[in-house]
Amino acid sequence: MENKRVPEISGTVLRAPIVWFMASAAALATASVYLLHPAVAEVARSLDTSAAAIGTALAFGPIGYLAGLVLLVPLVDRFAPRTVVAAQFAALAVASAAGAIAGSVWVLGTAVGVVGAGSAVGAQLSSVAGRFAGSHRQATVLGIVTAGISAGILAGRIVGGWLTEMIGWRAMLVVFAVPCIAVAAIAYSVLPAARGRARAGYLDTVRGIPGLFARFAALRWAAARGALWFFAFCAIWAGLAVALSQPPYSYSPERIGLYACAGLAGVVATRIAGSWTDRVGARKVILVGLALAFASTVVLAVALSNTVVTLVCLGLFDAGLFAAQVANQSTVLAIDSSAPARFNSAYMSVYFVGGSLGTAFGAAAVGWFGWFGLVAAAAGATAAAGVVALADRTRSEAGGSGSVGGHDAAARVAAARVER
Repeated sequence: MENKRVPEISGTVLRAPIVWFMASAAALATASVYLLHPAVAEVARSLDTSAAAIGTALAFGPIGYLAGLVLLVPLVDRFAPRTVVAAQFAALAVASAAGAIAGSVWVLGTAVGVVGAGSAVGAQLSSVAGRFAGSHRQATVLGIVTAGISAGILAGRIVGGWLTEMIGWRAMLVVFAVPCIAVAAIAYSVLPAARGRARAGYLDTVRGIPGLFARFAALRWAAARGALWFFAFCAIWAGLAVALSQPPYSYSPERIGLYACAGLAGVVATRIAGSWTDRVGARKVILVGLALAFASTVVLAVALSNTVVTLVCLGLFDAGLFAAQVANQSTVLAIDSSAPARFNSAYMSVYFVGGSLGTAFGAAAVGWFGWFGLVAAAAGATAAAGVVALADRTRSEAGGSGSVGGHDAAARVAAARVER
């Protein structure tokens, strides 16, 4: 079964206003997963259950997100981006409204799971950037979209907590559904209408995602280093909350939450990293970003008692890793720029698993090893990612001229032909 080929639209389709709309849409979708996190206690009282039960319901969000990465992201390789993205935002609106009227933990958990799956639209928009931006500005556009995703991670908790305080968690979810509907309508109007060039059927594409790792060395290397540094990132942030909540600090949840403002540096870094990746190549940006993150962890290990130094180090840590992520993901999208979503799906799935393991480890490691031991482990993972980046001497899949981060268009086309 082979799809009828549709001529690709040139990179000029993604004009600046559309790119910034994509970033805003990615921020909105990503924020949806985090809206209820500050409201656990209020939701538990409302549903007459325990905070632990609500925590279980919220855990369906990451599960849904992983499912969305595997099952939904590849859709933009087959169907028009405007149709797929609009449909997912419509689903986000419906799921949010369903969560607002939930009367039990299981109904809420189901709604949260659907929201999590829909939030993978951020990864879809990254794939759209890889397909339509053009090789000369692919990483720049990717950096802008990724900045939106990063902003959504921060804004979800902040806005969710603020709106819950103002109008309650149910009304907050209803309010969130309104911009989702608006974004769905705009996405259908402005995003590319060209169908993808995927040749295999949808089920074959999904089943073939694990096999991509065996066939493409560039994907293996990128996934390995990405999973390592996302493990470090999530471990630091999960462990930080635990460490600051215990003596001798015993900070309140509100004060601990303010530390997330340091992540704004990461939002800025993603925007800058995209432009620099297009200029100097992904390899240099990855190595510089990891070096910055590693140096920050060295100071973090001994500076937790100094709030200002800790915030500066967290900002630099986030900036380094977010910059590396933009550059690294650009190498994945460049493997086959005519159908990048399946590669992005494979990469992001491994990346997400690395982060999930880091979150679990970070929350427990403070008790096991103390803050210093946790940071040492995160530094080790970051250093290992750097070693992987240095060891990756592979050229593009078709033998192109660039190593990690090469953006040679002919090499990518040849890579696609080899794979097909």
